[in-house]
Amino acid sequence: MSNAEGTQGAVQSVVVVGGGSAGWLSACRLAARSRQTGSGVSVTLVESATVPSVGVGEGTWPTMRNTLRKIGISETTFIRSCDAALKQGARFVGWTDGSADDAYYHPLNPPVGMGDIDLAPYWLGQSDADGASFADWVDYQAALCDAGLAPKAITAPEYGGQANYAYHLDAGKFATLLRDHAIANLGVAHIVGDVVRTNQADNGDIRTLDLADGRVLQGDLFVDCSGFAALLIGGVYKIPFRSCRDVLFADRALAMQVPYASEDDPIACHTISTAQDAGWIWDIGLWTRRGVGHVYSSAHTSDDAAEAALRRYVGPAGDALPVRRIAFDPGHRETFWQNNCVAIGLSAGFLEPLEASALMLIETSLDALVDRLPQTRATMDSVAQQFNVTFRHHWLRIIEFLKLHYVITQRRDTDFWRDHVAAASIPEGLRERLDLWTHHSPAPQDFAHAREVFSWPSYQYVLHGMRFGSRYRGQANTAEGASVAALVNRNDRIRADLVNKLPRHRDLLRAVREHGLQLV
Repeated sequence: MSNAEGTQGAVQSVVVVGGGSAGWLSACRLAARSRQTGSGVSVTLVESATVPSVGVGEGTWPTMRNTLRKIGISETTFIRSCDAALKQGARFVGWTDGSADDAYYHPLNPPVGMGDIDLAPYWLGQSDADGASFADWVDYQAALCDAGLAPKAITAPEYGGQANYAYHLDAGKFATLLRDHAIANLGVAHIVGDVVRTNQADNGDIRTLDLADGRVLQGDLFVDCSGFAALLIGGVYKIPFRSCRDVLFADRALAMQVPYASEDDPIACHTISTAQDAGWIWDIGLWTRRGVGHVYSSAHTSDDAAEAALRRYVGPAGDALPVRRIAFDPGHRETFWQNNCVAIGLSAGFLEPLEASALMLIETSLDALVDRLPQTRATMDSVAQQFNVTFRHHWLRIIEFLKLHYVITQRRDTDFWRDHVAAASIPEGLRERLDLWTHHSPAPQDFAHAREVFSWPSYQYVLHGMRFGSRYRGQANTAEGASVAALVNRNDRIRADLVNKLPRHRDLLRAVREHGLQLV
């Protein structure tokens, strides 16, 4: 029996409103957890047949490996079903000064010795003479990306590898895989219909949803995955939207699907992010095609000019290809969990595709929701308060991390880049940390939250990749300096070994599709 009257009874049923990646990931996580714990919580997903999914992001973070494992999807099935490829990080081209050789990596491996010795001061102490990039000096993954190699061999078990990795995926096929798995294997009830009315109890809780065909859905907890429409968190509860367009200027995207010239074309095992006059272009390799798109600020260029820049980047292969246009307001809701409704995915907010934060935020939200799913309505408000505090912090930190990529640039060639370094556009917390990081290396104590979405190694990769003016230096002729040298030498040996052993990225994906990976 559902706690439909807003009483303090048990939470026995969850209704997810909206499909796509956010909706079906939510349904899978909740249903899988219900089965694992024996809680008996039922999960229903309702989605419209007339509202297409936006298809957020084709890029993920390594957290997706744990998410897939938790819901019981094998890596082999995932790769085959979603035309997925493996992602080892991102290469940023033209972000620092726009010169011909301007590029750096943000790999997914942490720096060698992480937690024991901070290598950044020692790299800074020798970088002028040595010439090695920060990513190459502290890790080996950039070399794997440059060589077009996979982060694992076919003999590696599912979800394991010689280097850390995430995925590039076809968002539409991913949602289909999740839907089929949720219905067939996790007992999720699937309803196709349009929500036309929401009925609330006296305390403001959502009691029932009326569908256009007359059906009525009851639930104890409602998860709003209705995308930019935000049917519940925005439409019912009128939670204000907090725009961050004064900090992050991009508000438009153009997306194109580009076929490979031949079946044996190399597949990049990293996201390629190339700076443009008023934004940047993403280039992501999948098994059957590339996903290429231009993220830009409508205040700094026109739609036609942005499309022309995208087509110049793609070249003749894109001449006859259609472009999908997406408009968005970068920002987030002021509150994410109100009464018995929690917003996840685009209904909670969206910033921009940089650093693939969209799907990762869905996963992080679901970790918090599923791990602390209220057992009763009486405890829900306390859980919601914790959730809201946590995710206000996460959104703020992600905004600051994305802004970091723009604010330390040396580019001054267009208004877009000049405006990004204007003091008024820089969040106060980021300004304070940049002052600190001029004299001290980014470290765990710089961040108050125990589980940051982007932790201090990510900040180091961006700061030192873009040649931020850090003044701290480590001394090589010390006991710690000797330990650093040993770590760097070990990293060099691992790099040389893996470059000789690991397969081409396309060859590994072909082997997975033909033979599968080893089950753990």
